[in-house]
Amino acid sequence: MPQVADANGAAQPAVVTVHELEADPHGVFRHHRAIAPVIQRDDGSFLVLRARESEELLKDKRFCQPGAAFAKLRGINNGMLLALFDQTMLTSNGTMHRRRRSPFTRAFALRMIVALRPSIRQAAHNLLDDWAGEEVDFVDRYAALLPAHLISEMLGLAKEDIPHFTQCVYEVSRALSFTFGPEDLPAIERAAQDLYSYVTHVLETKRRRPSGDFLSNFLTDVKAAGDLSPLDSVIQVMTVIIGGTDTTRVAMAMLVGMLLEHPEQWEAVLQDRRLVQGAVKEALRFEPSVGSVSRMTTEDVAVGDYLLPAGRYVTFSVMSAMRDEAVYEKPDRFDIRRRDHPRLHPVFGAGSHRCLGEALALAELEEGLTALLERFPRLRLIEGLPRVSGHAGIRRIGPMPVRWA
Repeated sequence: MPQVADANGAAQPAVVTVHELEADPHGVFRHHRAIAPVIQRDDGSFLVLRARESEELLKDKRFCQPGAAFAKLRGINNGMLLALFDQTMLTSNGTMHRRRRSPFTRAFALRMIVALRPSIRQAAHNLLDDWAGEEVDFVDRYAALLPAHLISEMLGLAKEDIPHFTQCVYEVSRALSFTFGPEDLPAIERAAQDLYSYVTHVLETKRRRPSGDFLSNFLTDVKAAGDLSPLDSVIQVMTVIIGGTDTTRVAMAMLVGMLLEHPEQWEAVLQDRRLVQGAVKEALRFEPSVGSVSRMTTEDVAVGDYLLPAGRYVTFSVMSAMRDEAVYEKPDRFDIRRRDHPRLHPVFGAGSHRCLGEALALAELEEGLTALLERFPRLRLIEGLPRVSGHAGIRRIGPMPVRWA
């Protein structure tokens, strides 16, 4: 089909509905990626599909973090949800981004996470000790609990609070995807308010009675620096709890699910633990828990024959880029021995906004899988792979019943 040009002579990208993208993201991306580097959603925003363009443009100074733009695009115009989008480190730029992120960088540094690996393995075994009978829902009984227990331990949250804050997180994180409609916003806003109240209470308690844990030290550092407001401080802790709880839950379930769906590869990892790292990388590529990263254009940007106008919301689809035939051989094949992964895994973003919790997520996935192999080598799926929904932002996952006897 011949390209249609706009008044400036730029090619017009194909317009794809959110419904189409949610129904079959990999199929839609595969079809359009072969034709053009860019498509447009029916909400007016743009998606960059190819790996090379995504890698180059994520370094481009003509893009900035979107702030509250996504929230407003999705009908979130007030309340705690809008504040979360507007003031989180994830959507901040420049000096404000550094101020909001820097109090957390030491705790999530690679050397700190390496030292935690034995504790992560032990935490995984402790959770597996609680499995009873012959079958469980893997998502609820393992994939969700391991990251929640670890983020609780790292921050200094009470273990008995885990059911409460995780339920809030799973609801709030829906706002970071396209898997909600206007009718869902009241419940998501209530969850955001609930999580805000919980974190505020925790920080007030730590302020009155410091206990030497991360959040106690965080409050001391923030007070000394004097550059974060009380609301800012609460929102950054909310951000870390959300990021440290939900994305790894989906990633762990898909890692184990994909291996069980390919029994020869599960068996290979059982026989050779050196394949664990490759299995984690491949699962994160093949069916990622985070579908995209987003930016705003600060001026017109040409992408091949296409134009991204200034002031527009742009989604860089890591889901699409990680199935790009120009980078990966047979990209629709799950292969834990794959040798064409980029040095830096695209799922964790790029530049100064690269995921703060990358080292922790990899450690949790690798140690969590290793513990599972040690304890339940004959694990198997009961109903096949769980449904993973979403084409952008944090993706959603359904139950995954497993049997081991």
